[in-house]
Amino acid sequence: MPYHTVTFYASLLYDVFCITTLLNFCDLLYYDILITFMPYCTVTFSALLHCGFYDFLCRTILEQEMLTWSGGAYYVVFITFYASLYYDVFCITTLLHFCALLYYDFFMIFYALLNYRQQQTFIVTLILFSVFFFFPLVANGSELFIGSVRYEDTGAYTCIAKNEVGVDEDISSLFVEDSAKKTLANILWREEGLSVGNMFYVFSDEGITVLQPSECEIRRHMKRTERIVATYEEMCPKGEGVSPQHCVWSSAVNIRDKYIYVTQPLLSRLLVVDIQAQKVVQAVATDPFPVKMLYDKSHDQVWVLTWGDMDRTLPTLQVILQASVGEVHHAIRTTFQRVNDFFIPPTNLIITHVRFAFVFLKNEPAVHKIDLETFHRVKTISLKNYSCIPVSMAYTHLSGFYFIQCQSKSHLQVPPQLLIDSVTDTVIGPNLNITGQPFVSPDGRYIVTPDPLSSKLIVQTVSFQGELGLNQEMDEPVAVSDLAFQPSFTESNQHVVVATSGSGTDLLFADLSSGRTDVLQSLKAPLTAQAWPWGGPNRVVVSSGLFGQYLVTPSAESLFVLNGKQRTPHCEVSDIKRGNTVVWVGEV
Repeated sequence: MPYHTVTFYASLLYDVFCITTLLNFCDLLYYDILITFMPYCTVTFSALLHCGFYDFLCRTILEQEMLTWSGGAYYVVFITFYASLYYDVFCITTLLHFCALLYYDFFMIFYALLNYRQQQTFIVTLILFSVFFFFPLVANGSELFIGSVRYEDTGAYTCIAKNEVGVDEDISSLFVEDSAKKTLANILWREEGLSVGNMFYVFSDEGITVLQPSECEIRRHMKRTERIVATYEEMCPKGEGVSPQHCVWSSAVNIRDKYIYVTQPLLSRLLVVDIQAQKVVQAVATDPFPVKMLYDKSHDQVWVLTWGDMDRTLPTLQVILQASVGEVHHAIRTTFQRVNDFFIPPTNLIITHVRFAFVFLKNEPAVHKIDLETFHRVKTISLKNYSCIPVSMAYTHLSGFYFIQCQSKSHLQVPPQLLIDSVTDTVIGPNLNITGQPFVSPDGRYIVTPDPLSSKLIVQTVSFQGELGLNQEMDEPVAVSDLAFQPSFTESNQHVVVATSGSGTDLLFADLSSGRTDVLQSLKAPLTAQAWPWGGPNRVVVSSGLFGQYLVTPSAESLFVLNGKQRTPHCEVSDIKRGNTVVWVGEV
């Protein structure tokens, strides 16, 4: 039987299977003609034709995008094997040459298949030859080794194990770092508000939910019964008595898009979630009742505030060093006692290093400046002359001002905010007559304060010369629980404020430049204050990064995804109870 006949049938079967074009068929016919007129080719020429055939084959696989993992791999291997067999016998090659070409066959086929990806998640179906040649099993058959991975191999892989007992499967994410700079496509993705892999991590009663906001798709759900990799404990073990098993969270921080640290106050520990593996890899013991965390990105440290008990009788401040390093972590106790709260100025695109933080002690009219490198107290700034016990702080680099929210010892009256000069560490004086918690926009230009006394949303601006001025006062239709900033999608270099209500179902959008406001209604009731005893907002709102258009905010038993660009609800994700701990993870 002439070789070109075998090739013709193989070509016909392959073209019918892939539904290829006439050009692809002619391309194979071209190889047939070459092979027909070279019946006594040398080993070198044989190998050259063979390589050309597989270059075409792999190109066709990539261009047609028709092969599936389960069916396509089998037929291509089948056709290639017999074409290779007949061709090598025809050329009267040696057995060694035949084996070498066969090895090359499998290499090219699986290399092409591994480069064919239309979905982020796909199932890799391996046959015996591919496992033997390219995917060796190591560690006594418990690990699968895949070599020569590239950035394009990033994705979520579903591994399925079968035997006579049953079937099990698990999803594992593979992230391959790319050393190349960001391309225009990355920037365009970011302008749309969602880059590949960007997700919200929502911590609720049932565990951890990984949510892709644009499609409202749950990409991963880590159930409360999942095991911690390091200790094999359950993520949320059942408590004593007959109370139902559920998770209790209070605070979470993103560690350079590599890890998430999240506190479990009732278990006196925090969990480390590996974002790449999408697994809880470690539990770090802390003092009792860890309730608040802040990440010091400048020194790669996580600061943890613990209460000691629900009555906050033994509060301490602890530090975890080298938080982004994949090693066993421990919490180090600092010398600060009676800590009521603390503040670490956030970094931004301009201020990339922060040296000092501030600690507030219980019922003390002062803020204590501490060195983040040595953990030592540097200075105590007295606020006694203003009868101010600090509650919260904010900072803008444009003016160099710290804004301090105050309360009095008697709690009968609310003192106004105070301004502190960050250069001299001196108190400048009251910030007009503004009360309430200050929030600073990411660029430092706007200071927004929901004032509970006047029921106004007070907006102050900072000029590029550092001068602080009152911009406007907007009516505040909601009792603000939490506040987030978004870029304006209608004006350049402007911001929109998104504020949630701690008692109602409304949500406020406020344009800081024009003063325009929109209210979204009927977003369901938030958690009650009794159901969220950990301090901070009982209804958070979290944005999808500096340029993102999506936000999430929880109700008592569901989660709402909002489209900030259109100022509308995007979707509601049900069965997420007490999901008031949310972290946004950007590009990995």
